[in-house]
Amino acid sequence: MKHSLPAVAVSILAGQVHQTYAEESVSSKNAESTSEAIQMKPQFCVLLIFPVCLIVTPSRTSRAQEADILLRGGTVIDGSGKAASAADIAIRDRIIVHVGNGKDVDAAWTIDCEGLVICPGFIDLHNHSDRQIVQPKTRAAVNYVTQGCTTIVTGNCGSGPVDTGAYYEKIDLHGAGLNIAHLIPQGSLRERVLGSGNVEPTEKQLEEMLELSETAMQDGAWGMSTGLIYVPSSYAPTAELIAIARIVSAHNGIYASHIRGEGTVLLKSVDEALTIGREAQLPVHISHFKSSGRDAWGLVREAARMIDTARKSGHAVTADQYPYIASSTSLGATLLPSSARAGGTKELIERLDNPDTRSRIRTMISAAIVKRDNGRAVRIARYNPNKKWVGRSLADIATSEDRPAVEIAEEIMRGGGASVVNFSMSEDDVRHIMAIDWVATASDGRAYLPGSDRPHPRNYGTFPRKLAYYSVQEKVLTLEAAVRSMTSLPASILRMTDRGLIQEGLAADITVFHMDDLKDTATFDNPHQYATGIRHVFVNGTPVVHNGKATGALPGKPLRFDGRRTSSR
Repeated sequence: MKHSLPAVAVSILAGQVHQTYAEESVSSKNAESTSEAIQMKPQFCVLLIFPVCLIVTPSRTSRAQEADILLRGGTVIDGSGKAASAADIAIRDRIIVHVGNGKDVDAAWTIDCEGLVICPGFIDLHNHSDRQIVQPKTRAAVNYVTQGCTTIVTGNCGSGPVDTGAYYEKIDLHGAGLNIAHLIPQGSLRERVLGSGNVEPTEKQLEEMLELSETAMQDGAWGMSTGLIYVPSSYAPTAELIAIARIVSAHNGIYASHIRGEGTVLLKSVDEALTIGREAQLPVHISHFKSSGRDAWGLVREAARMIDTARKSGHAVTADQYPYIASSTSLGATLLPSSARAGGTKELIERLDNPDTRSRIRTMISAAIVKRDNGRAVRIARYNPNKKWVGRSLADIATSEDRPAVEIAEEIMRGGGASVVNFSMSEDDVRHIMAIDWVATASDGRAYLPGSDRPHPRNYGTFPRKLAYYSVQEKVLTLEAAVRSMTSLPASILRMTDRGLIQEGLAADITVFHMDDLKDTATFDNPHQYATGIRHVFVNGTPVVHNGKATGALPGKPLRFDGRRTSSR
């Protein structure tokens, strides 16, 4: 083995003995100086041959870079959108410390990644695990880490904990399977101050909402969210939303919105979101961007052109999407406007019992069922009073029960409501929006344990589905672009600067997968199936998936936004 002389040897040859070894090998220039020194003082050559021979041994070469973990021999897709390249990745103390040739890395644990893809951990911009991530049985978020996710954003659709500081403290105390970034949930904020009724806030009540928002931003919220089809979020007029958004803007946060309508009113709803962003001077993000309902198909393309125009004028506007043609929400939100749902289940039942309002509400339900292929497009995902209906469509249940579909729907609403899967989107629209470079990937799901319900398969398969099916198989976008849509793009949307790329100095949130094995195995008929092909996942340098199996580790932490630094802390 050939080695350069250590610096101590040069010092000896110069006549000055030092006891400390340098970390780097002697440069060629120093080597030339050494040769000159030997020629100038030949009388030292005999005396120093033996000491030099002792020094120039394999154990005395340049000191190797130390690391906890070395991912060796993989193909790196760094999250930027650039072409994949071969590289080794070294991790130390939760940080990526080396990207490149790892031959000089001295790692305690080396993982062979030959034939595997190494990329940043996936960031799910739209998640609803607010309750699950602080519960013992689900805080490991196994159905997400097995998709390659390392960070999720909660507080979406206007729903979740209002007290961001207390929420983060719970995660600090017990840990989580992945990192959590939280948004101020405007609907829950409004309910805390005003209740669930359709009322306007007094000046004092509005001030209270603004103060709570200010506190949440100081506690590390990344922005605010709205769920403008849900009660009571939907009761807020645009001016009220702008007032709250101005507090968020002062802290460099974002405005993320489940807009007022995704059907035939889509363009008007997107325009409201853009108006809020302009007036409050903050970035706008459209959640689960789509056209819902056959009569609205194609409108999402026009909405995308509206957003492009806004972006060209300098307004920061983005969106996210899940790679499926079905959505999922409550049966009530699917079939009834928010005005009919005011006050929750109790008041809805009162309206159904009232002869003056019953007929109008049933007419609304009937019309909505007809628009959804006479109930064939709506499947029950979860309904505890009658689990035999789970997994079946309204039309199928009505036929088997020999009753009108409207009666089935009414019974479910009286029974407390149900979660449903609604097949409402155009495959062509989904593909068109997916290819846009400002559209991120997001699941709109939550942490789950397998059970008797039939939730949307996006809870288990969103990220592998986009990579394996839409990118590699269908070639809707390149693999590098697909990885970017779930790594550096969501990070940049949030203004999160310490993760989202494979880059030295960033957090070691890393996903490793086998492209040939990668698959979303979850289906609408059998959704409780973990994705395959995700070999390793590291959250802050700790393995949460190893050799394809979840480890149960809880290294995730709350990521507190500091608008002054636009990074997590």
